[in-house]
Amino acid sequence: MAVSSDLGPGASRGAPFARAGLVAGALVLIAAVALLAGGRYGLLLAIGLGFGMVLEGFRFGFAGPWRALITRREAGGTLAQLLSIALVAVVAFPILSGAGGSVVGAHAPVGWAMVGGAFVFGAAMQVVMGCGSGTLVNAGSGNPVSLMALPFFALGSFAGATHLFWWTGLGTLPVVALEGGAGLAVTLAMLAAAAGIVWAVARPGGRAIPRRLWIAAVLLAALALANLAVAGQPWGVVYGLGLWAAKGAVALGGELSGSAFWAAEANQDRLAQSLLTDVTSLTNIGIIVGAFLIAAWRGGLRAGLPSLPPRAWVATVIAGFLLGYSSRLAFGCNVGAFFSGISTGSLHGWAWFVAAFAGAFLGVRLRPVLGLEARS
Repeated sequence: MAVSSDLGPGASRGAPFARAGLVAGALVLIAAVALLAGGRYGLLLAIGLGFGMVLEGFRFGFAGPWRALITRREAGGTLAQLLSIALVAVVAFPILSGAGGSVVGAHAPVGWAMVGGAFVFGAAMQVVMGCGSGTLVNAGSGNPVSLMALPFFALGSFAGATHLFWWTGLGTLPVVALEGGAGLAVTLAMLAAAAGIVWAVARPGGRAIPRRLWIAAVLLAALALANLAVAGQPWGVVYGLGLWAAKGAVALGGELSGSAFWAAEANQDRLAQSLLTDVTSLTNIGIIVGAFLIAAWRGGLRAGLPSLPPRAWVATVIAGFLLGYSSRLAFGCNVGAFFSGISTGSLHGWAWFVAAFAGAFLGVRLRPVLGLEARS
């Protein structure tokens, strides 16, 4: 539910000052991070703000378009996702080939836990109507369901990381990553084939990409490439959320040395350092704040709890936890596995896409059962 921007006779006169305050606040936040942690980290926060502003401002998402394709055979949103991935790939492949290891792709192995995790994630994201980035955006714009799901997403990511090596021990294939010009050609051909399938499945009147999504796809690709260049790694979400929960566990006296994942040197370093120097945390924070800025600019911050039965709130908590847990097992969410995995040549991105989309069919059917929407 949106909050009306009609706050009385002085509201319209005060709107420019309020909006100027939002812009000033964002600039101060970026400057503060740059001063405290360094210019690189201030720039990463700015990129994160850009992600949040584009996703919220243009209503670009992942869960919603998949639902639209499944339930109404509308393909525009999913086609826009594939377009944005292709735009990133065209630039990312040459960067990775010439970086000499200083820039890495979102490469991970395909395995039983990875495929199962992607399926569960696809279902859970339809239950709460938000993937990794979508949950952050919706929380930033005041969506009560996402605000409820987000902390449990973080806890799930932490728990999934803690158990990750047990799950991968069930069996994985070697990492397969397409590289160079040939790899780019294969990736673009596969994206074109996927777009062709989506186009064929859609109803005749549901195949066009709306103008706002064309713009958003280009802007999102530009931001993803900026993130790749500045961070030295692709855009991701899940690790940062798990790190927040892990830091909370340590602050409460928890001992993580018994976890092979959290005891790894790189993760111990991140646990010891400020969140302001963790690239994924910074972009996650930026997404939340960027979505808030757009919602506040529009005067559309959502308020009040929706009229949902108790089982819907229980389902939100469980689905939020499963979002985090399953995405850690699947080596990413729609962003880290699907968007960044495919755009940097990882085979696991394609396996994730197929498994998560299959899970989305289940999630769409669970929503009315769980009281999150009226039965049709």
